Amino acid sequence: MNKHIKVSMLLLADAVIYAGAWLLYLVLSGQGIVTAINDYWMFMIIGVSLMFALNFALKVYSIMLRYAGFNDGIRLLIVSTIMTAYHALVSVCVNGSGLEMVAITSTVLFLGLFVTRFIKRFIITVIKVTRNSRAAKNEKRVMIVGAGSAGSMLVREMRTSERYGLNPVCVIDDDEQKQDSHIDGVKVVGKTRDIEQIVKEYRIDQIIIAMPSALKKDISRIATECQKTKCDTKIVPGIYQFTSGQISVSDVKPVSINDLLGREQVNVNLNEIMGYIEGKTVLVTGGGGSIGSELCRQVAEHNPKELIILDIYENNAYDIQQELIRKIPNLNLTVLIASVRDKRKIQEVFDEYRPQIVFHAAAHKHVPLMETSPCEAVKNNVGGTLNVAQMAGEFNAERFILISTDKAVNPTNVMGATKRVCEMIIQTMDKRYDNTDYVAVRFGNVLGSNGSVIPLFKKQIEEGGPITVTHKDIVRYFMTIPEAVSLVLQAGAYANGGEIFVLDMGEPVKIYDLALNMIRLSGLEPFIDIDIKIMGLRPGEKLYEERLMEEEGLAKTQNERISIGKPLDIDEQTLFSKIDNLLAAAKDENEQMKDLVHELVPTYVIDRRK
Repeated sequence: MNKHIKVSMLLLADAVIYAGAWLLYLVLSGQGIVTAINDYWMFMIIGVSLMFALNFALKVYSIMLRYAGFNDGIRLLIVSTIMTAYHALVSVCVNGSGLEMVAITSTVLFLGLFVTRFIKRFIITVIKVTRNSRAAKNEKRVMIVGAGSAGSMLVREMRTSERYGLNPVCVIDDDEQKQDSHIDGVKVVGKTRDIEQIVKEYRIDQIIIAMPSALKKDISRIATECQKTKCDTKIVPGIYQFTSGQISVSDVKPVSINDLLGREQVNVNLNEIMGYIEGKTVLVTGGGGSIGSELCRQVAEHNPKELIILDIYENNAYDIQQELIRKIPNLNLTVLIASVRDKRKIQEVFDEYRPQIVFHAAAHKHVPLMETSPCEAVKNNVGGTLNVAQMAGEFNAERFILISTDKAVNPTNVMGATKRVCEMIIQTMDKRYDNTDYVAVRFGNVLGSNGSVIPLFKKQIEEGGPITVTHKDIVRYFMTIPEAVSLVLQAGAYANGGEIFVLDMGEPVKIYDLALNMIRLSGLEPFIDIDIKIMGLRPGEKLYEERLMEEEGLAKTQNERISIGKPLDIDEQTLFSKIDNLLAAAKDENEQMKDLVHELVPTYVIDRRK
């Protein structure tokens, strides 16, 4: 029902209730109804107006009836008390009568206001309590994790609504003070450490984690415990998503791999992002990829003068183009199919469009594939970055932001080594071109991106397994695509030139544990429904990634989760001389190409395996 219609109905009901209470008082005082209306109509109108004003002031009409609780009842009591005082004043001063009848009719007023708000919940509760046992058996037995406001709302809604088919049978919470207390008749029976035991004892079918304001690390721990029970586990999203402050059963969602990261999301200052993007011409290379397309989405929302998407792969470019046309029809959008390797074409793009902000996301990123095609990694990553970075400087772009990777630190693969060369290029370009600030953003694996482990695991599970893991002890830092892009955008705001921005990604995640969680999230049992097979490290792969080299150090930014690696001294002439030799070797498919990469990046450990 429309909100305004509900309020109108409540206004009418309140007016009738108040007028009825007045007439009851006058009749009990020995006056006839006609006489009472003729003599007291003005006081009745004043009273109704006063009650309306009180109800709006105390937000009585904003009460969501299905969530109405104790605090809402207190508000109704306050309104009734003030109205009783008004009623008594009129009775004594105007009618000269006693207060006995005032007490009776004021009670009628309170009950009337109360019943109109709570009668629906009361009736549904009675129906649910008195339903036969056969119907009750068809409901899922639910355990709520969290006895706070979110858990309380869920319990009350389940007990007063039949549409969900859920029966809350117990609540758990780690707060000692809440143990053995009740929420709408449902008992708090233990703590999160007792989840497995309580699930068996109460024959639980579904668990709902109702802790929207809890820390990510606590949610991760609790979700992992819930998965051990094989119960269908769902979660209430973060409290920031609920602008109304109300939480419903329909808001809960399945636990996702993001909930198991155990780290808080990186927050960014959107005003800073808006400040340097709004009204500017923005170029995103690799704009059809996972990171590039999300960059385009977020840039498009910050009112650029023009957004230019450049990508060699036409299908991806077409997809993001059509999405942005649908969602932001007024966006000044240009989509170009081109390769960053083509220096002449890149020069034409800069000459025609004069981008002021450049996000360089175009790159080959797949480690094992680049080990078998190392020359392509060099041509695309090093050559492409050199072309775009040089044109950005020559055409006076304001900012150039390189998308880098933690694999650039002490690399054991060609892909990581080439990205380290890219970082060296932009730090050197920053010294060459005074009008352009060059920075790099270094982060770890991105959940759900093309070529990442999550889509692979999902596909392997859909095919019945096994899930393949290279090593039982391999660990990686993880972040979500929107989080990675937020970091990139924030880095652009902080850019002074030459910096490498590094994200504090919390604790690394074991890929083996990730595989276990993915299987359980699919409602399956590891090694029973889906096997996990250890394959051995692939060419160029190492057990763990580092965020920075020892000599880089770390400096903090305004965002405590984003740090800056100190720029290193790089001789420009020597660097570009070696890069020229490297690109020539890559073009000729020279077998000594990896040795030339090692000359540029001494920390690069060449994998000699065939």
